[in-house]
Amino acid sequence: MPSFAAMTVAKNTVEVEGLKTWFGTGPEPVKAVDGVSFSIPEKSTVALVGESGCGKSVTAMSLTRLLPSPPARYAGGRVLVGGRDTMQMTPSQLSGIRGREIAYIFQEPGTALNPVFRVGYQIGEAVRLSGRKVRVRDEVLRLMHLVGLPEPERRIDSYPHELSGGMQQRVMIAMALASQPRLLVADEPTTALDVTIQAQILELLGALQKELGMSVLLITHNLGLVAETAHTVHVMYGGRLVESGGTEEVLRKPAHPYTRGLLDAVPRLSVTKTMRGIDGTVPNPAHLPVGCKFAPRCPRVKDKCRGTEPEMTMSTGDRQVRCYFPLS
Repeated sequence: MPSFAAMTVAKNTVEVEGLKTWFGTGPEPVKAVDGVSFSIPEKSTVALVGESGCGKSVTAMSLTRLLPSPPARYAGGRVLVGGRDTMQMTPSQLSGIRGREIAYIFQEPGTALNPVFRVGYQIGEAVRLSGRKVRVRDEVLRLMHLVGLPEPERRIDSYPHELSGGMQQRVMIAMALASQPRLLVADEPTTALDVTIQAQILELLGALQKELGMSVLLITHNLGLVAETAHTVHVMYGGRLVESGGTEEVLRKPAHPYTRGLLDAVPRLSVTKTMRGIDGTVPNPAHLPVGCKFAPRCPRVKDKCRGTEPEMTMSTGDRQVRCYFPLS
C-alpha cells in the first residue's frame, strides 16, 4: 500500500489559526469548535481523530464555511488558503474555493449521492461546475477510470443503488477530483465498508495523492487508518485539540491520557490483553465541564484539572499537548 506519510512536505496548503465555530446566539453558545489551530502541508496527509461528537466534521466543513450561518456562527479565527482568509470571503469568492481548492468526500456515500440521478450525470455536474474546458462525458469516463471503477462505459449510466458501497465511494472520490483540488477532505471515507474495500479505498487515495500532488485531511476515529496513512495527527476532544505531532511519535508514545485511551480501545489480534474502553461519554458541547474537558473521564485527574483548562504547550520536538500532567 502506498504510504501517504512518505510524501515530500513543502509549504502549507491550508493554515487554520484559532478557528471558532459556534451554534446559537444566546449568552451560552454551543462551542462545537473552539480555538483550533493546525496546518496542512503540501502533498501530505494530516489526520484529525477523536470520538464522534468531538468536533472533527464541523472543523472540516468550517474550512470553506459549508455550514450555513445561522445556525452556525464563525466566531473567530482564520483559515488561510493560498494566503486568503476564507472567513473574510464573500459567497462568490467562497464558490471559487469550494470544490476547486478544497474538495470533500463525505460520510456514507449511499446517502450523499442523489438516488434519482445516474452517477455519470452527478460526476458530470461536478466537472461542469469546475469551469474546466473539457468534453464532459470524456472527462467523466477518465475520472471513473482514474478511481478504478470497473467498466466505466457501462457504470456511467448506473444509479447509485445499483453500485456496491465501495463503488459508490469511488464515485464520490471522482466527483471530488473533478476540479483538481489542492486539498481533499476525506470525512470517514471507509465508514460502512468491509475491511477489504477499506484497504482498496486507502490504497486508491494514496496513489491519487502521489499522482496529483494534492494534500489530504483525513477525518476519522480509526487509529489504524491513521497509522497507515498520515504524516501528522491532531487528536480532538470537546471542540479542542488535545494533542498534536508526528503520527509515529504520537501513536508510539502518546502524551495525553485521552490519546492513550483511544489507543487502548483499538482491537489487537496479536495480544491477549482485553480491549479497554474509555469510561463515560463525550461531553455535550452545550454543557462542557469547567477546566479540562476530559477531566470527568480521565484516570489521572487531579483538582487542578477541574479548576482551569490547560493550554496547548510544546512537549518534545513538534509535539504539543493540552494536559497539566502528561504521560511520560
